[in-house]
Amino acid sequence: MPQEPDSNGRKEPVIRLEDVWKIYVMGDVEVPALQGLNLDIFPGEFVAIMGPSGSGKSTAMNMVGCLDVPTRGRILLAGQDISKLTESDLAQIRGKRIGFIFQTFNLMPGLTALENVMLPMTFQGVHKDLREKKAKELLDSVDLGQRLNHKPTELSGGQQQRVAIARSLSNDPEVILADEPTGNLDQKTGREVMQMLSDFHCKAGKTIIMVTHDANVAKFAERIVNIKDGKITSIDDNPGHEACKRELQAEHDESNDHKKTKKSKEK
Repeated sequence: MPQEPDSNGRKEPVIRLEDVWKIYVMGDVEVPALQGLNLDIFPGEFVAIMGPSGSGKSTAMNMVGCLDVPTRGRILLAGQDISKLTESDLAQIRGKRIGFIFQTFNLMPGLTALENVMLPMTFQGVHKDLREKKAKELLDSVDLGQRLNHKPTELSGGQQQRVAIARSLSNDPEVILADEPTGNLDQKTGREVMQMLSDFHCKAGKTIIMVTHDANVAKFAERIVNIKDGKITSIDDNPGHEACKRELQAEHDESNDHKKTKKSKEK
């Protein structure tokens, strides 16, 4: 159900963190990975969570993505407190409402691209014919319509990440979480992946939360949340994100024109 605007005309947060702590116990030592995070993420936003290695940014993403629960504090997903849910309930929420894109792709090596994209729909009980139809459409949307039956080892890193992007969209989630989505890619392929994420944000209205240590990647987000030592140090609006997206779109259009010219010459 779409979120209704509040009295100030702003929609309610799709995700809210309220005084979220995550403390790991190692013997007699307590190690706080997150310390009192407060954060609202609104429907349709593109938010980057930035910080150096060990800052707590990936732990924060695990909280938002229902992959872990806080030691204390509350996490609300579309108004529902997920902090106290069972693992079974968390898995259901993950499957229906959140799509994941990982730095290391996390594709099943024994499955084809088509089967990898179908897999999340299998867990949600979608009929096989519908699973296959939607998976083909999603792979077409990321320019992999000719690679349906290829396994991950038969695909380049960029192609594997595109399969992962298609898989993240298979259950039409409200939120896409991307953990260092360009981290294992070269610069050109990384920009192609950012173009796809920008398209899904702008054209499909998806809420995207991206974890990165790279300022060149974070600049495509509307807001940048900076984390250090498990604490949010600043939340900054990024007025330059539209210019970055236009630059990406121009590169994408130029690349498509080049491909069309090459094909016409080959004919």
